[in-house]
Amino acid sequence: MGCDGTGKSTLTADLVKHLNRRWVTERRYLGLVSGEDGDKIKKLPIIGVWLERRLAKKSSKTQSMTTKAPALWAALIMYGFSLRRMSNLRKVKRLAESGVLVISDRYPQAEISGFHYDGPGIGVERATGKITKWLAERERLLYLEMAKYRPQLLIRLDIDIDTAFARKPDHDYEELRDKIAIMVKLHYNGTRIFELDSRQPYAEELQQALDAIGDVAESSRRTAVTA
Repeated sequence: MGCDGTGKSTLTADLVKHLNRRWVTERRYLGLVSGEDGDKIKKLPIIGVWLERRLAKKSSKTQSMTTKAPALWAALIMYGFSLRRMSNLRKVKRLAESGVLVISDRYPQAEISGFHYDGPGIGVERATGKITKWLAERERLLYLEMAKYRPQLLIRLDIDIDTAFARKPDHDYEELRDKIAIMVKLHYNGTRIFELDSRQPYAEELQQALDAIGDVAESSRRTAVTA
C-alpha cells in the first residue's frame, strides 16, 4: 500500500520473483484500474496519451469525496467496480487457503470512503437520491465484508509529497498530498503493518520487505508446529 510514486508495482513484481524461489507465489492486483492499464491506453496510436489523461481527469473528479454525489449512471459503474473488487478478493482468499503465497498491489479498506484510498467509491456521506443512497449503503457493506479478511502482513510504503510529485509529475499535486495524509491513518482492521521508506535505495527497500515477509512466514510456521 502507498501513494502513487512509492513504487508499489515494481516492489510487488520483485517480491514475487524472489519469493517464488521458496514458495509458490502469485501476484494479484486488488485496486480498480492499474497503472499498467493506463500505460496500455497511452500506447494507443495518435490519441493514446490524450485519452489516458482525459479519462484520468474525469475519473479523479468523480472519485473525489469533495465533489457532489456522482450521477446515477456513474454510481452504478462504481458499484460494479466494487463488486469486481469483492470477486477478486475472494479469488485471492481461495488462493491463499490453497497454500499459495499471494502478493497484492493495493488492498480494500472500509474506514474512509473514496476509491483514491481503496475505500467505498460512491460514499454514503455524499450520496443523494433514493437509488444512489441505496447503492452507497450496499457498497459500504461490501467493503465492511472485505475488511474482515485481513492479510498476514501489510507493507505500507512511506513517501513525502515532493518526492512523490517528482516521480509522478503528471499527477495532481494536491491529490498526491491528500493520499499521503490519508494512507497513514488507515489501520486495515488491525492488520499487522510494516512501515517501509520508499525513498531509500531500492535494493535496501526490497531486502527489508523480504525480511519482513520472512519473519511473518517463520512466525506462522512456529505457530503451526506448536498447534
